[in-house]
Amino acid sequence: MSPFKSEFLSVLHERGFIHQCTDLAALDELAAKQVVTGYIGFDATARSLHVGSLIQIMMLYWLQQTGHQPIALMGGGTTKVGDPSGKDTQRAMLTDADIRANLDSIRGVFTKFLRFGSGERDAVMVDNDEWLSKLGYVDFLRDYGTEFTINRMLTFDSVKLRLERESPLTFLEFNYMLMQAYDFHALYRRHGCRLQMGGSDQWGNIVNGVELCRRKDGVEAFGLTTPLLTTASGKKMGKTESGAVWLNADMYSAYDYWQYWRNAEDADVGTLLARFTTLPMSEVRRLAALGGAEINEAKKILATEATRWIHGAEAAEAAAATARTTFESGGTAAGLPMHSIARSTLDQGYGLFDAFVAAKLVSSKSEARRHLAANALRINNEVITAERALTANDLADDVIKLSVGKKKHALIRPE
Repeated sequence: MSPFKSEFLSVLHERGFIHQCTDLAALDELAAKQVVTGYIGFDATARSLHVGSLIQIMMLYWLQQTGHQPIALMGGGTTKVGDPSGKDTQRAMLTDADIRANLDSIRGVFTKFLRFGSGERDAVMVDNDEWLSKLGYVDFLRDYGTEFTINRMLTFDSVKLRLERESPLTFLEFNYMLMQAYDFHALYRRHGCRLQMGGSDQWGNIVNGVELCRRKDGVEAFGLTTPLLTTASGKKMGKTESGAVWLNADMYSAYDYWQYWRNAEDADVGTLLARFTTLPMSEVRRLAALGGAEINEAKKILATEATRWIHGAEAAEAAAATARTTFESGGTAAGLPMHSIARSTLDQGYGLFDAFVAAKLVSSKSEARRHLAANALRINNEVITAERALTANDLADDVIKLSVGKKKHALIRPE
């Protein structure tokens, strides 16, 4: 039995999305009787968002699916400053051209989760550079500077942790929370937005926005955060040893994406199914309760469902089929990630570690050496015990299959 009246909070509660809220009871009351417009901001620090942003995108998805209006706020303005939350150092400064290119690149992922249009419940995408870059500095300080106290800002984790670690916090970054608060105020005036959502590390910034809306607009606004996205072993989701797990399909292959989810820890399967698939919760609970080798079947379902969002159903099924061929029969599947090289490279001898790095199975030669020492490197399913060069003699069906352990594979193809 849900403790909430609104379908929105009932779904978020059952699927494990709720961490903190400025006033759960009041938000529940509002969402039960009218359409609520809510937003989440996404800065454009790279060409793609990564898996760590998925929990926020899924919150927007469920907001819309339960009858409300989501706003995907692109941080064209805030990216120029850099959010200090969860950071020990200042972000690298990007040019306006870099930011625009990144924004253009990441926008497409939202259309896979949200329905955009002009209706009351259709999603909206806006860029905060539209208003932040037009703010006059003196006017902004006069009109809004008095609404924030240094005393309170110093209590927020994003600032406090930096100071405790004696990591420099620039005045530029310190202003980020003022800009984010202004975003909420601007979105209320432009779109009637009364809800800001985000990760738990954004709590202080969100509370500032709620307070600014109350003081400047005389409206009760709400903040809602999700738990920190970590694995059962405490690792932050979204990164692997080889780098970020990107959401843009052209930056991370369907097979690698499928494998990322397939390799989830056993203890995380229920949580990941609840948050990153739309399977009924009865089915999520059934799959999460599987034990022993059966939990691997649940992981395959998780991987296929998650991959559908980003790469489509056909690519997800193909990735699953490739995995079956590769793991269960020990074969060389055509769907594996492919790295092409000049045929002359094989004739000269292609360095083993160079090949594994180029195939993106490891991030560095030193990592490859560690795997070699642990007998984890394979060529055509055979364990390699000493460093050597790849040659044309290693070709099987005109490709060479490289593996790290039993789960990471790629093909080298000469052209």
